[in-house]
Amino acid sequence: MDSLILVLHIVVSLLLVGLILIQHGKGADAGAAALGGGGGGASSSVFGSQGSTSFLSRASAILATIFFISSLTLAYFSGKADRLESITETVITTETVKEVPADLPDLP
Repeated sequence: MDSLILVLHIVVSLLLVGLILIQHGKGADAGAAALGGGGGGASSSVFGSQGSTSFLSRASAILATIFFISSLTLAYFSGKADRLESITETVITTETVKEVPADLPDLP
């Protein structure tokens, strides 16, 4: 279950990055009009008279919502995972031998 949500999270994040990169900024239309764009709006005629902003904005909002939901779901499942004990708690301790070997001289 975790791996399925993780794959969905990665795919959505890559789609969201790509979708954001193909959008143009709000000031791009004003800059094009100031530089003599003609005011025809031919560059955005593929997506209709409003341009691509409403479609791309809506799609990025939906992908961002899915991204946040999958992030919260992954955080929830990581908190519920079985935690391993510390390695120092799992080591079996034995009684140590405190005898001095017979062939060593006594220290002063």
